[in-house]
Amino acid sequence: MKLATLDDGTRDGRLAIVSRDNTRVVDASAIAPTLQAALDRWDEVAPALTARYDALCRGPVEGSSAAADARFLAPLPRAYHWVDGSAFLNHVRLVRRARGAEMPASFLTDPLVYQGGSDTLLAHTADIAFPTTDWGIDFEAEFAVVTGDVPPRTSAADAGGYVRLVMLLNDVSLRNLIPNELGKGFGFYLSKPPTAFAPFAVTPDELGDAWEGGRANLDVNVSWNGAWFGNPCAGPEMHFSFFDLIAHVTRTRPLGAGTIIGSGTVSNEDRERGSCCIAEKRMIEKIERGAFETPFMAFGDTVEIDVERGGTSLFGTIRQRVVQAP
Repeated sequence: MKLATLDDGTRDGRLAIVSRDNTRVVDASAIAPTLQAALDRWDEVAPALTARYDALCRGPVEGSSAAADARFLAPLPRAYHWVDGSAFLNHVRLVRRARGAEMPASFLTDPLVYQGGSDTLLAHTADIAFPTTDWGIDFEAEFAVVTGDVPPRTSAADAGGYVRLVMLLNDVSLRNLIPNELGKGFGFYLSKPPTAFAPFAVTPDELGDAWEGGRANLDVNVSWNGAWFGNPCAGPEMHFSFFDLIAHVTRTRPLGAGTIIGSGTVSNEDRERGSCCIAEKRMIEKIERGAFETPFMAFGDTVEIDVERGGTSLFGTIRQRVVQAP
């Protein structure tokens, strides 16, 4: 099923169900007031949500309306826990090669993750607002899963039972702030502002056979200022699956319902596939021609990120513009 959050003027919005073809939406707050509330009581409320979704997919139901007229927030406008990985090793390898560094052997067996800010998660049309472009504004298209309660030391073999939803996101990065932060040896903070999410979160079964082994075997379509930028596939080259990432992050702690786990930038070795972030394109330029050629985003720039299945946008489209903040 497809779940979303309607903007009702509150911080957490109101839970809604969206039809498979994205044409209709119906308020589901009588079943669970918010998506977080649904995740907290998933086993109890999922059957009712599924029944309502199936009815909506068959045609209009009482209280349903055109989805095009709805105002959506991020599926989870704020979350208790947001952990992002870097599971596509082609991306990691390119970044290191561009600065003349080899990739450590441990990167093949030990996933890279960091804990990001989750108190403010942006809607799919939210402006990317900063006071200056000197910070190196970049988009990053990636997938994420949302979990239920996950006990500590969960194995990858068991992790699939705790995945509730799959989402699409734009993990905005401020590239020129990253080197100084990492140089301190204490990780990202200023360089990782709020993340934007596509409006619809879907249960894994909506991906059909594209959901396999904790990976979303789907192409991610990225456009920058209306021009094609990339369409890498998020399947086979995801070195660590979402199940692997769950196993890794639960080695020392449990996860609460509503935890979001990101894949990191989707990346393919095939250069014809393009990229999902500007930094990767710049790394390729540095490796192949010795210099960075493509600038980061400027005020007025736009980015679109989408994933289609069967000719329909699976998660809804992320459409954002860079604007100058006061």
